Amino acid sequence: MEDNAPPLVVVDAANVVGSVPDGWWRDRRGAAERLRDRLAADGVPGRAGPLDIVLVVEGAARGVESVPGVRVESAPGSGDDHMVDLVARAAQHRPVLVVTADRELRRRVTGLGAEVAGPRTVRPV
Repeated sequence: MEDNAPPLVVVDAANVVGSVPDGWWRDRRGAAERLRDRLAADGVPGRAGPLDIVLVVEGAARGVESVPGVRVESAPGSGDDHMVDLVARAAQHRPVLVVTADRELRRRVTGLGAEVAGPRTVRPV
């Protein structure tokens, strides 16, 4: 692990947005943008910064722009595969936290050394 590399936080946008039935399905892109803005303003509660926050979007949310404090990556295919790739590249060099409730994704990233947390970590009900 590199001493000076900030922890990487990978947020599964579709899973986190979908964790609260607030009408997100009517505007998936807007819901992802609201999550991005919340992350930019609040970071990850309980985690001291600096953090390298990456919001992974897919489907109708592709194309959401990055903002200061949150890098948005549009998955070219499967969002889960893209997140696993991000974790695989980073986990040997710095701590990684993946925010998702997806059981299979959790299994895949913990196998690579990432920590996992549920959607309420960044999107309280």
